[in-house]
Amino acid sequence: MRILNVNMSIDPVLGGGTAERTVQMSRFLASKGHQCTILTLDKGVTQQRLASLAGVTVVALPCMVERFYAPTPSLSKVMKLVKESDIVHLMSHWPLLNALVYVCIRLQKKPYVVCPAGSLPIFGRSKWLKKLFNFVVGRSMIRNASKCIACAPSEIAHFAPFGVVPDAFSIISNGIRLEDYAAQDGASFRRANGLSDAPFILFIGRLNEIKGPDLLLRAFCTIKDRCPHQLVFAGPDGGMLGRLRKIVEAESLQGRVHFVGYIEGAQKSSAYHAAEFIAIPTRSEPLSIVLLEAGASGAPVLITDQCGFDDVERIGGGVVVPASEEGIKAGLLDLLSRSRDLKSMGQKLKQHVERVFTWDAVGLKYLELYGTILRSRDAPT
Repeated sequence: MRILNVNMSIDPVLGGGTAERTVQMSRFLASKGHQCTILTLDKGVTQQRLASLAGVTVVALPCMVERFYAPTPSLSKVMKLVKESDIVHLMSHWPLLNALVYVCIRLQKKPYVVCPAGSLPIFGRSKWLKKLFNFVVGRSMIRNASKCIACAPSEIAHFAPFGVVPDAFSIISNGIRLEDYAAQDGASFRRANGLSDAPFILFIGRLNEIKGPDLLLRAFCTIKDRCPHQLVFAGPDGGMLGRLRKIVEAESLQGRVHFVGYIEGAQKSSAYHAAEFIAIPTRSEPLSIVLLEAGASGAPVLITDQCGFDDVERIGGGVVVPASEEGIKAGLLDLLSRSRDLKSMGQKLKQHVERVFTWDAVGLKYLELYGTILRSRDAPT
């Protein structure tokens, strides 16, 4: 098959989880002998990233307006890429690059799938622009897809306002490469980021409202005198860092709360392994890739009921709480009271991730879906 994956960014700092999903999915498809091309924007594309995509063709359009990740108009180039593909995969929902590709798809009557990855609800800034985008192109882009891909069952409700019928869904989770989470040099991570020897709770993700770092920090402040733990925020600023620092200062927690910025590779793996547990206080996110990374590292998790994986309690890999300050406080106290059980909980989560969420398992679902779509198009009517 010839597959065109479309994502506005393949840079993990700018693109976050969807960038990683696109990169890892493309690697898997290429490893199975399929011709895979990624169409993206050039912002954040490095030689290191390109080298990690051996066997995958990357086409990076110039980014004309960084605020909206608007591509320089390249209709002829995009038309050619769509024409040469058997199926197109649109990742996320709001990028203008997706809209440009969608126009080309419709003109050439190509099959395509969409994976919004939790981005359909209108959240955060530019709400009126998002409503306008949906009115002009967004609704039809979702409605006309050959299949809509939800990362978790909880995401299916996001498609209801777009008029998507039940049989138009496929649930395909995020995937993980276990070999990326083998490094365990916790001492090096502590030294590099100024941590003491006290145990720490780890948050990994963009510091913005939807990820809920403020909920976690405020909950931690209410229990700060009941535990010796440090709290580590690892991730790029998404507009909330200044506000979080003010809370830390007001609570005199400068020595216990650490903002270490974006981490990757061995340092990221070592952080997961060294943490007591991972906190994922998201306000809305279907099956956080951080949860899978924690599982691959054998770390238990505290997640909210908006994370799309309530089974984490059933399998004994962590706790699930309401997405509120009080809910997260209760979860923190729960896990901190079970310090002897944390290692066992992490191993249970790891076993589940190894069984269900590796790319060998997840990637085959994509191939089956693509094959079904293409066969149905070729079948005589």
